[in-house]
Amino acid sequence: MANTRLSTPLNSSPSRASVSVPAYFWTLIVGAIALLLASPVLVILSTVFANTGAVWQHLTETVLVTYIANSFWLMLGVGIGVTVIGTGTAWLVTMCRFPGRWLFEWALLLPLAAPAYILAYVYTELLAFYGPVQTELRNIFGWKSVTDYWFPNVRSLWGAILMLTLVLYPYVYLLARSAFLSQSVAVLEASRSLGCGPWRSFLTIALPLARPAVMAGLALALMETLNDFATVQFFSVDTFTTGIYRTWFGMDERLAASQLAVCLLLFVFWLVLLERWSRGRAKYYQTVSSHQQLRGYRLNWLGKILAILACLLPVNLGFLIPGGILLKMALEDPSRSFDSRFWEFGTNSLTLALLTAALAVVIAILMAYGLRLFPNPGTQLATQIAAMGYAIPGSVIAVGILVPVGSLDNAIDAWMKTTFNVSTGLLLSGTIAALVFAYLVRFLAVSLSTVEASLTKIKPSLDDAARSLGHGPLSTLWRVHVPLIAGGLFTAATLVFVDVMKELPATLIVRPFNFDTLAVRVYNLASDERLGEASGAALAIVLVGLVPVILLSLGIARSRCTVSHG
Repeated sequence: MANTRLSTPLNSSPSRASVSVPAYFWTLIVGAIALLLASPVLVILSTVFANTGAVWQHLTETVLVTYIANSFWLMLGVGIGVTVIGTGTAWLVTMCRFPGRWLFEWALLLPLAAPAYILAYVYTELLAFYGPVQTELRNIFGWKSVTDYWFPNVRSLWGAILMLTLVLYPYVYLLARSAFLSQSVAVLEASRSLGCGPWRSFLTIALPLARPAVMAGLALALMETLNDFATVQFFSVDTFTTGIYRTWFGMDERLAASQLAVCLLLFVFWLVLLERWSRGRAKYYQTVSSHQQLRGYRLNWLGKILAILACLLPVNLGFLIPGGILLKMALEDPSRSFDSRFWEFGTNSLTLALLTAALAVVIAILMAYGLRLFPNPGTQLATQIAAMGYAIPGSVIAVGILVPVGSLDNAIDAWMKTTFNVSTGLLLSGTIAALVFAYLVRFLAVSLSTVEASLTKIKPSLDDAARSLGHGPLSTLWRVHVPLIAGGLFTAATLVFVDVMKELPATLIVRPFNFDTLAVRVYNLASDERLGEASGAALAIVLVGLVPVILLSLGIARSRCTVSHG
């Protein structure tokens, strides 16, 4: 293999310093990985015009309109909820001064640790007719039956909107708070000098400037909404995710399920296009470079009470109440909550999460370093393609993997029967390898963005120094870059690990037979109204989810110190 010698100016990219590097080798690796990770989506898109007979006609005449309507209203409700809660609380803890503000800065992230489906199970148990809330109300007011009073049904569309809003608003909160912290002091001080109060400054100055960050957080929250399966399925809200699962396993129609997945993809593409269209030609610039800490707004006693309640309510509803109920259930009968099956499923989840996290970090290093070495349009496009999986719902990825894998298994089995009269069965379908691949397609973007951000912080002079000492690209990567970005690699692995532990739609569809995880255990037991038995597994998922919350909280604490002393 011949090497390609690159000759570039001294002020060019570090990887393009005059050193013998097989450029096509790195580009080929990055391109091959991107093509492999994009293959499930390409498979799904290839089924658009496939003939499914009367099945698709039956779906369009019966349930397709329901899937579209429920998905739309779910996105609209969650979008409004996360935007209001996320931006409102971010503004309060950033720009207003009230007791406990420093505590809410990180506490508002806690609901991110609990998947929406766990909240759905807990609040159903809490608010059901036989639950403690309605039971206590009947005791207080002397009501005898459900006909004596009205109580909202949490197992409904509005209930699903509430559950998803409570766990997804931190996406908007994180990005909005970061945007508020970076806004120019001069602009906000000018609005104050013109007589603008806290809310007028927020609505007319701060919010428009923070709009790109808010829209980015909103897009993430809506993509997670489209990915949700267990919450909407448990609340009997028919969406595309439940339709895909029902069509695949209930009707055994793979092509029809693939075409439903295409419809779900259209929702995702619509989200991306809507965000870019809404931004239009608008540009967002700061008028000065000063970002010192702004003198916060001093609230009166009523404002302080309202601010505390506004921040306390989502934390209580999204984490403290469901977490406390799960802990109480788990401790009431530990032998039932943490039985031998719990440890078996915990081992399965741990194995999958560790394996996926390790592979995701290795692949992210290869792709990010390839982009650093040769930032040409080809590698840039490949990394963008590889990172698009996070926007694709897990159910779509699962169908996109099982359709070609199942066809390949059937072809191998038919050939073996014809040639050797031996049946091989399913070699790839329903295997751990297929499941890990689904996780990689879904979550590689998490590790890739983290690793890429860490690599960009390394000065080009270190690459030049290493090569002047005779180290090639791989040696430089191993001896220089990896030690310097060790913290970023750990963060990337942690985020992927937690995401895999909580993932349910892809796991339900792709997992091997009789190979359940903690998430699947919670789903199965809660679906059978056995939340007490599922409490141990649910609590374990929530505790694992606290890890990235702690990391993010530490980052917020550091940014707070930087701003305070900037």
